[in-house]
Amino acid sequence: MFSLGHENISTSPSSTKGPIKYGELIVLGCNGSLPNGDKGRRKSRFALCRRNKANGVKPSTVHTSCTPQAAKAVNNKEQHSISYTLSRSQTVVVEYTHDSSTDMFQIGRSTESPIDFVVTDTAPGGQASADSPNIQSTISRFACRIICQRNPPYSARIYAAGFDSSRNIFLGEKAAKWRMQDGQMDALTTNGVLVMHPRQGFSQDSKPGLWREISVCGNVFTLRETRSAQQRGRMVDSESNELADGSLIDLCGATLLWRTAEGLAHTPTLKHLEALRQELNAGRPQCPVGFNTLAFPSLRRKDVLDDKQPWAYMRCGHVHGYHSWGGRRDPEVEVECQERECPMCRARGPYVPLWLGCEAAFYVDAEPPTHTFSPCGHVCSEKTAAYWSQILLPHGTHAFHAACPFCIQPLSQESGCVRLIFQSPLD
Repeated sequence: MFSLGHENISTSPSSTKGPIKYGELIVLGCNGSLPNGDKGRRKSRFALCRRNKANGVKPSTVHTSCTPQAAKAVNNKEQHSISYTLSRSQTVVVEYTHDSSTDMFQIGRSTESPIDFVVTDTAPGGQASADSPNIQSTISRFACRIICQRNPPYSARIYAAGFDSSRNIFLGEKAAKWRMQDGQMDALTTNGVLVMHPRQGFSQDSKPGLWREISVCGNVFTLRETRSAQQRGRMVDSESNELADGSLIDLCGATLLWRTAEGLAHTPTLKHLEALRQELNAGRPQCPVGFNTLAFPSLRRKDVLDDKQPWAYMRCGHVHGYHSWGGRRDPEVEVECQERECPMCRARGPYVPLWLGCEAAFYVDAEPPTHTFSPCGHVCSEKTAAYWSQILLPHGTHAFHAACPFCIQPLSQESGCVRLIFQSPLD
């Protein structure tokens, strides 16, 4: 199951071969790999497996004033701690102690050693915008941490902020923070960590849930008015920070999908997607204009335009090969106006090449690829297209919009997904 660089990892917690896998994180907008290739801790997906030795931590002693013990906790590089700066004269330090029953995984933009999964900003089209030095990243260097239970049921919980190289988390005066009823401190990070749990699991029947914000201590809140507002939302006691199969994690610049090991075991494999591609091509779909046979390129050539590449009109879904019928004679006007008239039904709309969605973890079922996201042209099953077109992903400081999971390009407001209409061969 899923041989994407994780051949030695078991896909089911009950498996006895290889380390136990808790789940995987997959970056939305990456269609199987990062644009420039997966390198080290920077990749499109990351498997969380049980460590040889537990490295989890849990809160212990609270220091409410600048005592020598508090200073020692902060300066001790072997001691995890979180510092809450209330004013120039008052800082609350919470010591964290080793927890032998959990494993901790940290996610963020930093390439320092405490970060297990390095995540950079993802721009529409799947381009990693953080590769450009002119673009200011909005992802925190130490964005969040996930704590997994080492024993069944292997639950995974998410917390905002991660420990730095000195094993500290510093929350300055500007961070939204407060003291809870039990005397413990809690806070939100600057741009926040948002989570959405799907309703009815991650399946054909899935429905989007509500976006919530997760605090440093793992409490759940309604969203702030804007992403970095000082005023926190309302606490939601009835919900938890435990990740479910299909949970989405937004880090303000990149969105991650959490898939459990059990969920992945019921997800189509790359081999299955390849079989669906071959079956589609075996039907020998034809271009109604040029009468040439069309074929989806192999999954390995998912970004290279091919002579037999299927193209489609996004208003109606009629599939063609590339042709100039209905195009404008003035090339400059053609560039400015990407709309073309379909020769089959005269509907006007974007005319784009079709690409198979290659990231199997985004599929909610294993049905044939019959629908395309509009206007990007990524093709997947009907239920998968319907599910993702319903999800409003965080965008900027307070906006939300639906986007294709394979390239994160915003979907058309008119129709986010379109049924494809293939022309069968005349013979």
